[in-house]
Amino acid sequence: MDFPRRTFLHLAAGAAAFPSLPRLVLAQDSYPSRPIRLIVGFTPGSASDIAARLFAKGAPIGQQIVIENKPGAGSSIAAQYVARSPNDGYTLLLLALSTLTNEIVQPGLGLDIAKDFTPIARLASGPYVLVINHDSKVNSVSDLIALAKAKPGQVLYGSVGAGSLPQLCAEMFAQRAGIKLTHVPYPGSPQVITDVMAGRITMAFENAIAVIGQVAAGKIKPLATTASKRPGVLPDVPTMAEAGMPDFDVNLWFGLLAPAGTPRPVIDKLAAAAHTAMHLPDTVNTLHKQGFEPFDLGPDAFAPFIRSEITRWSQVVRAAGLKT
Repeated sequence: MDFPRRTFLHLAAGAAAFPSLPRLVLAQDSYPSRPIRLIVGFTPGSASDIAARLFAKGAPIGQQIVIENKPGAGSSIAAQYVARSPNDGYTLLLLALSTLTNEIVQPGLGLDIAKDFTPIARLASGPYVLVINHDSKVNSVSDLIALAKAKPGQVLYGSVGAGSLPQLCAEMFAQRAGIKLTHVPYPGSPQVITDVMAGRITMAFENAIAVIGQVAAGKIKPLATTASKRPGVLPDVPTMAEAGMPDFDVNLWFGLLAPAGTPRPVIDKLAAAAHTAMHLPDTVNTLHKQGFEPFDLGPDAFAPFIRSEITRWSQVVRAAGLKT
């Protein structure tokens, strides 16, 4: 029986395609077969970098995970780089909440975290701490609100720059409390903390690792932490909810992303490795000393969490008029 030429070509093309399916499955089953690059948009020694290195050190993935620091533009340079990389699981992004808020404040960057990436896992999270000068007569969040209401616009707060998460934290505080604060931008957290200690600014929201030393030394006064429960490093400091501001639950968090379209078997292997790495005793001990808690979200939970964070901080940015 003779086949028409067109039918024969269709059958031949179909037969040729089938061998590629086992190869694809085999490639995913053997992943990873070479080192994995984890791109961090912040400098070595930053909280993001520490989280990345803890994951890289402990991940039982069978290959080396190489950390590459590409700081700049609020970590957007790193995010853009990974978004354009092949979606084969060999180039990953260390996502920080500040990367997300930077995208919200500066939509012209051309990033869409929810569309350009596939979530893998949230590695760690921890609170910010509301701190003031140690010698201030303000001793509680309610005292601070009363001061700001008595002196509208005269209460100064510092942050690491316009659109940064510490600024958004302060703006959300002002919105919830019905007060007006004045922002003073700084190049980094050390300068913010120095001016809080000197009394040149009234307050700041800073991550726990940046302030626990000064708190212990009696150089600055913590009024509240921003997560839903007290961190182990500051057990005597109330949460914002305990201090009279319900639903004020803010965590500085870090997670893993892969370029959009990365195969699910690869994502699952990375998520399992993250869960193991971030729960190793040495890792947990290191995180707790810095006020952080280990891995708690896998890919299915991390994706809606990212969307909820985009919605929440977009509302804060709009209310504060911060979008560029």
